[in-house]
Parts: sequence; structure tokens; C-alpha cells
Amino acid sequence: MTAPGLETKYVFTITARIGEVVTAGETGIGVRRIIPIIGGEVTGAISGKVLPFGADFQAIRPNELIDLEAKYAFETDDSAVVYVENKGIRFGPIELLQKLKRGEPVDPKLIYFRTVPKFETGHEKYRWLMEHIFVGSAARHADRVVIDVHQVV
Repeated sequence: MTAPGLETKYVFTITARIGEVVTAGETGIGVRRIIPIIGGEVTGAISGKVLPFGADFQAIRPNELIDLEAKYAFETDDSAVVYVENKGIRFGPIELLQKLKRGEPVDPKLIYFRTVPKFETGHEKYRWLMEHIFVGSAARHADRVVIDVHQVV
């Protein structure tokens, strides 16, 4: 017998508004940056608002490969709170990554930005989020990050 094939299906989009970048400097594993998450919205099969706390903790490697680890939460329209831990990487041509750092627009298709979000909630209606694997395809903009969340089925 063989293992079942992998497929994904789009479920929802998280748009996280971000604040000013805080840089801790070169730490030995790369340049450490902390980007506050100050709000946003969730749309699709789940709808709600990104709560105004949390951050994306990044390490920028010398080759500009960016390791990301964001921790935040959103509240659904029916008042369920969902905690999110989202790990991933962002990589692309150095000149385009430099433009993103300066807040300049870059076509998201030119940057590899993928994540693996994990969700936690005590709300029964959304427990299915804890029972599946999800992957995200993301885009960084000057004031926000947009993540299309897909369920691995």
C-alpha cells in the first residue's frame, strides 16, 4: 500500500497589519528583527479580526534568507479566540528583498514566502484548526503581511 497523496485547499486569508521594525542587530545567527503585529483581519471560511498584539521575530541570514516566527492571535466574528504560531521563510533576489526592507513595493510572485501556521483554540467550533496541517503562501507589503492559508487534505 502507498501513502495517500497530498492536496491542499484554500481556507482563509490573514491580513496582519504591522508596526515599525525593531532591530536587535547581528546576534551570531543573523540580524534579529522584531516586527509588531498591530491588528488586521481574517477573511474566507473564517472571518474576524487580528488582535493588536504579537510580533514576527525574524533572523536575516547573511544571504538574506529570512527565518520567520510570528506569534499572535485573532478573534472570529463569533468571539472565538485563536492563537497562531506561524513559522516560515522568505527568500528572493537580494535587490528585491532590500526594496521590501525599505518599504517599497515588490511583486509578491518574485519572492518565495511560505509559512506553516499552527492554531490553538478552546472553542469547539474551531477545534478542526488543531486537527489539520496548514501551509501559507504570503506576501509582504510596507504596512501588512497577507497570508493565504491552505489546509493539507
